[in-house]
Amino acid sequence: MKRTLFFFLATALLLAACSRPKDRFEALNERAAKEYLEPLRPGYEGRNPYWNVFAKRFLYAPAFDFKEVEGAKTYRFVVRSLEKGTEWTFLADAPWRPLSPVWNDIPVGDTELTVLALGRDKAVLDTAGTRKFFRDYPFQGPYPGPVVPYREAALKAALYLHTLPYVQRFAVDMEPDLENYEHFSCACKVIGAVVSNECLIARELPHRREEALAIARGAALFLVSQSQPADAPLAGFPPTYYKGKLQDKEEHRGKTMTMEAAKGAGPAFLDMYDLTGEKEWLDRALTIARTYRKLQRPDGSFPIKMDFYTGEPVNNANAMLHPLLNFLRRLQKQYGFTEFQDMAAAGEKWMRAVPLADFDLEGQFEDTSVMGLEPYENLTNCTASPYADYLLTKDHPTEEDIADARDLMRLSEDQFVHWAYPYGPDGIRTRCAPCVHEQYKYETPIDNSSCNVANPLLSYYELTGDRLAFEKAKALLDNLTIVQNQTSGMMPTALVFRNAARDMKRKITINCCFADVKTLMRMHELTQKMQNEK
Repeated sequence: MKRTLFFFLATALLLAACSRPKDRFEALNERAAKEYLEPLRPGYEGRNPYWNVFAKRFLYAPAFDFKEVEGAKTYRFVVRSLEKGTEWTFLADAPWRPLSPVWNDIPVGDTELTVLALGRDKAVLDTAGTRKFFRDYPFQGPYPGPVVPYREAALKAALYLHTLPYVQRFAVDMEPDLENYEHFSCACKVIGAVVSNECLIARELPHRREEALAIARGAALFLVSQSQPADAPLAGFPPTYYKGKLQDKEEHRGKTMTMEAAKGAGPAFLDMYDLTGEKEWLDRALTIARTYRKLQRPDGSFPIKMDFYTGEPVNNANAMLHPLLNFLRRLQKQYGFTEFQDMAAAGEKWMRAVPLADFDLEGQFEDTSVMGLEPYENLTNCTASPYADYLLTKDHPTEEDIADARDLMRLSEDQFVHWAYPYGPDGIRTRCAPCVHEQYKYETPIDNSSCNVANPLLSYYELTGDRLAFEKAKALLDNLTIVQNQTSGMMPTALVFRNAARDMKRKITINCCFADVKTLMRMHELTQKMQNEK
C-alpha cells in the first residue's frame, strides 16, 4: 500500500514538474505573439526611412513604403497565403499602415500583400502597392535543451581548435599553414582568435597551459611580424588579408578593414598580457588604440576600409564602431586607461546620429564587397546585435540606450533568426533551427550569428529580468550543443545539412568557433549564478 501511494505521489510530482515548463512557455509564447504585432521602427513614424526595402521575410508585423493615391478615402489591405490560397482583409486610412490587424492569423509561408486605394463608394481607384514576402515561424517554446553542460560544450569546442594540426603548428612555426587552412588568409581576425582561444585554454585548463601558451605566442608573434611599423599611418595594425585567394582579389589587395585590429588583434594582445603579464602585449594593444585616435574623423566616424600602407579610405562608406568601442571600454575598465574616453564618446555619438537614426546596420565583412551598396542592401545581425549588447552592458545605460538596444534586438530577430524551417522533400529540415542567418548577402545560418543574437538577449535579461529574452537566447545556444560533434568537439560554422562528400571537406571558421566558446562559457556562468540565487 505504501509502495502504491509512493508511486502515485511520485507520478503526481513528475507530472507537475513536467507541466510547469509548458505552462510557463504558454505565457511566453502568447507574449511573443503579442509583441510580433508591434511594427519595428516603421518609416511612417518619421524616426528613420523605411528600412525593409530589401527584406524577404518577417516575424514582426511589417509596414511598407506605399504612397497615398490621390482621391482615395480608404485602403483595403488584402493578404493572401500563396500556399493555402486563404485571404485576410482589413481597411485602413493609409497604405503604409502595418499588417498588425491580421498578422497573427497569417500562417507560415510565402505571402502576398496587395493594398488597394478606394474612393468614396469603395470602388477601387488604383493599387497603392504590392509586396511578396515569407511570413516566418514565430518563437514557440519550449525548444530542446542542451545535450551537454554549457562549460563542457565550450571546452570541447576550444580543444577541437587547439588540437587542429595547423593550429598546433604555431607552437613551432609562426608562419600560418595556408595550404591546409585557407582561412588564415584573414590574418587579423582568424589568427587573433587562435591567440585568444589558446589563452582561454591556458586559463581554464592549467595542465595544458604550456602547450597552449606556446601556440598563442607563435600566433601572436606572427601578427606582430606583419604589423605596420610605428611611423606608418596604420601603426600597429596587422593585416586583414594575408596571401591567399582574398588577397589576390583586386578589391582586397593591399587593403584593410578598419575595425579588424580592434576586433581581432587588439583583444588578442590583451589576452596575452593577462596570461603572461608581459608588458609588450599591453603596449601593442595601446599602439593600436592610439592609431585609431589619429584616424577618427571630426564627426566621430571612421572609414570602413583603407589602403593598408597609406591609410587612405577606399570609398565614402563608414565603419560600424562596436568592435572599437568594446576594445576601448576594456582598456579603460580593466586596465585604467582613460585617454580614449573622448574618442569613445565621439564614436558613440556618431553611431546614434547616423546608423541608429537611419536604422541602417550594414554588413562589414572582409570577404564581401563594401563598394557601391545601397542603403539597407546588406543588413546583418553582426552589426545590430553586438551594438545592442554594447549599449546594454554600459555601466549606466540610459532609457534611450535600452530602447535602441531593444529595437536592434528585434531587427536581428525579425530579419535573421529562424525559429524553425519547413520540411523538405526528403522529410527532413536541411537547416538546424533555431539559428540565425548571417546577412542579406549570405543567407546562411552561422554559429557566430547565434552568439551575436544571444549575447544582447542575455544582457537584457540580466538588466531587466525579462524571461522571454533569456529563453530566446537559451534556445539559440542550446542548439549549438545539439549541432556540435560530441565525439570531437567540432562546432560547425554553417548550421546546414550536407551530403557526405561535402561534409567530409567541411572546415570550420576558427573565429566563429571561438565566439561559441566565449558565449557558452558566459551561459555557463550565468546559469550557475541563477541556480545559486534560487
